[in-house]
Amino acid sequence: MRVAALTVSGVVALLTGAAAAEDLTDTSTEKGSLGVGIIIGEPTGISAKLYLEDDTAIQAALGATFVSGGFQVHADYVLHPWILEQREAFTLPAYVGAGVRAMQHGAGRDGDSDFRIGPRVVAGLLFDVKEIPLDVFVEVAGIAEYRFGSDDPDINGFGLALNGGLGARYYF
Repeated sequence: MRVAALTVSGVVALLTGAAAAEDLTDTSTEKGSLGVGIIIGEPTGISAKLYLEDDTAIQAALGATFVSGGFQVHADYVLHPWILEQREAFTLPAYVGAGVRAMQHGAGRDGDSDFRIGPRVVAGLLFDVKEIPLDVFVEVAGIAEYRFGSDDPDINGFGLALNGGLGARYYF
């Protein structure tokens, strides 16, 4: 749990510091480079995204995993290589990327808990509203994880997992 808290603190500090530095150098955009909002799914919690350029960003989320039963933090470097639709009111880009996920898995009162960490590959669609600094997204991620810390030897070791979520972020 402490590892997850330290990871989240580091990601938030990195995102906040980079956003402040970018705000000083880039005054040409109406929409800010740092978005904060919610994600619903696996995990359900807080989501953030920091644009490094128009087509690259770092995104992260922190929240509860209700299907798996635990607490998760992840961060991804994403590219926006395709714009599927561009209208006067919105833009619809697709994004792909890679990152890392850490999860404290709790199996309930009588179950065994463990810690999981591993790389993740993410793909999604972003509905970017032009009139207000808001985006809505849907994404899916595949994870190759290593599980450890369980008393059950069948749980420890490598495994695969899937995350999916729907969310919205407001940009500053």
